[in-house]
Amino acid sequence: MTRIITLFCIFIAQIGFSQTAESYLEKIRNNEALLTAFFQQMPKGGDLHHHFSGSIYAEPLLERAIAENFYLNVETMAVSKTKPANGNWDSFSSLKEKGKLDYYEQQIMQTWSIKDYNGSVPSDDQFFDSFMKFEPTIADHFAEGMLELKKRAISENVSYIETQLSTIPSDMNVSDLADFNTKLRQAATQKDEKAVLKLLDELYKSLQQKDAKKYALDFNNNFIAKLHKDLKMDDEKFTMRYQNFVLRFMDPVDLFKNLVIAFISSNESKLTAGVNIVSPEHGQNSMKDYWLHMVMFKYCHSKFPDVKYTLHAGELTLGLVQPEDLTWHINDAIYIAGANRIGHGVDIAYEANSYDLLKYMSKNNIPIEINLASNEFILKVKENRHPFTLYKEFNVPIVISTDDAGILRTNMTEQYVLLAKRYPDVNYETIKKYVYNSINYSFIQDTSVKKQLIKDLDTRFKTFEAKFSKN
Repeated sequence: MTRIITLFCIFIAQIGFSQTAESYLEKIRNNEALLTAFFQQMPKGGDLHHHFSGSIYAEPLLERAIAENFYLNVETMAVSKTKPANGNWDSFSSLKEKGKLDYYEQQIMQTWSIKDYNGSVPSDDQFFDSFMKFEPTIADHFAEGMLELKKRAISENVSYIETQLSTIPSDMNVSDLADFNTKLRQAATQKDEKAVLKLLDELYKSLQQKDAKKYALDFNNNFIAKLHKDLKMDDEKFTMRYQNFVLRFMDPVDLFKNLVIAFISSNESKLTAGVNIVSPEHGQNSMKDYWLHMVMFKYCHSKFPDVKYTLHAGELTLGLVQPEDLTWHINDAIYIAGANRIGHGVDIAYEANSYDLLKYMSKNNIPIEINLASNEFILKVKENRHPFTLYKEFNVPIVISTDDAGILRTNMTEQYVLLAKRYPDVNYETIKKYVYNSINYSFIQDTSVKKQLIKDLDTRFKTFEAKFSKN
């Protein structure tokens, strides 16, 4: 009898130990300050949906523009290193001499990010229009940004970032291939996949003859690898990998050229963690060519089957586009393009045969990258309008991400605060599972690196949970 009581006490102690963090989380569900302190210290694994330029806060970008005496368009708040011929531009040194610098600093902060957003412009325009305004401050300063992101990640217990760092520069002349734009769009209008694939095959051969691989290797060796090594990005506290990406608004030939180079780059380097496609999904070319883009990914996968890719799909909501345009983007990203992960996926409830689609994602372990703060600001989708619960109900693997923390004035900690506060049925063990998902479903090519990150998470969680066993 004594032995049974002893074993029971040990069992209760073990249960108590494993539940202490969870019990504390339940106590603080409705207290945002306590939740913030909790999640600030909790290990958060990786940030898999991460745009480099949109993740840098406006303050250091503005400081750089002032220090290097950029020119400011005093109407749009865009900056330029040299004075453009058209527009109302003034140098920062001149603004300072005139006593106007403080005024414009405030205007810039409110234009380059959502700081003090008052609804004077549509939220999606406020977000997407900001990039090109501050972009000149990032050129030639990737190192500073990468170190800023690393320092911030370490401070909030994020051990991995999979960032979309830069497009791959290419001066390849494709003017002789311009007629493919019309041919591809004509075939796409008919949804003639066979004809599109045939055209892409011709186009691919032409790009190979123009030495597409040269641009990929130059990017890998002289930009990614050099920066990564020089900055010592990987250490015992932090790891970074890089997604290549293409821009949705480009015409088909230019986009496909860049996509091929992006796939070659990812295929040739373990530092590049797959491929993505970006820019507003509701843009004119994005909507017109969406199906064509998905076939392009399918084609590139046939050439480079080992390259992983995640696709921005379903970053749409009712009112932003016509209702019928909400029914097929995630479907096509998965069934046609064969995406390994989906970014945003906000319109899933409107997608045709959404239950079957969710079951397919669950069965095939296709994760959804949930971006709560981003979806709330850009799309005005939050709480029970957000499809998070729908993905959870169908056991689709979930990862929590920031998207563009700099523009959105947020961080990874806040994403977990929003998650815990808005969805009280998500317990600590489930949140912990999402953290591990962020490493398990990452596109890290080196299995030893992934295993080490998982081992590191084990250690971090053990340390974190020990804090509560002492209370």
